[in-house]
Amino acid sequence: MSETTTGGGRRVSRRTLLLGGSAAGLGAAGVAAYAARDDLARMWWRLPGIEKPRTAGAVDQPGAEWIAASGANWRWADRPDDYPIDRVVIHVVQGSYDDAVRVFKDPRHLAAAHYIVRRDGHIAQMVRELDVAFHAGNRPYNERSIGIEHEGFVSQPSSFTDAMYRSSARLTASICERYGIPRDREHIVGHVEVPGTDHTDPGRHWDWERYMRLVRAVRVKRAAG
Repeated sequence: MSETTTGGGRRVSRRTLLLGGSAAGLGAAGVAAYAARDDLARMWWRLPGIEKPRTAGAVDQPGAEWIAASGANWRWADRPDDYPIDRVVIHVVQGSYDDAVRVFKDPRHLAAAHYIVRRDGHIAQMVRELDVAFHAGNRPYNERSIGIEHEGFVSQPSSFTDAMYRSSARLTASICERYGIPRDREHIVGHVEVPGTDHTDPGRHWDWERYMRLVRAVRVKRAAG
């Protein structure tokens, strides 16, 4: 179980931080530490990094709409300095765009992807790329990947529109360009391919051949300087 260190040097487990432990269990910190358990929990989740500049409302993908996910559904990081980014994970909501926005803003959900792509191609960014979103159900994959959620249902081929494929492909190609990720199926994967997952998305109706052809066809302009 992961641990962190209090100001007095005493090691405290993640479970103690998240559940609050007991006043006696936190020793000299006593009642004050118990009362501050929420602050300690947030401190743990914000490790290891909060050094990169963050501008309110800024997006990594030009043209995306910023809609902030609940802070309970992701954690602070300084990627790619602390965790190299070498994967894009493709998800399907099993619901609408509005459903995805709603649950990613809900702290009880405890999960969010970095992006959501709507049927008409509109993109919302809900977690910054430098931060770790809880989307893959696998901690190392969360730390190394960017998650893209898509409106729709795995059982309904009509969910996956031309506008969605093209918009998502441009997004994935841009992510690959930003982090030097190869545009291949080893590095662009479905949620179902994440080790240990119990999810089936994007499902058999997701047209990987078409999608990868679109991703490879995108020519991304490098930022000046």
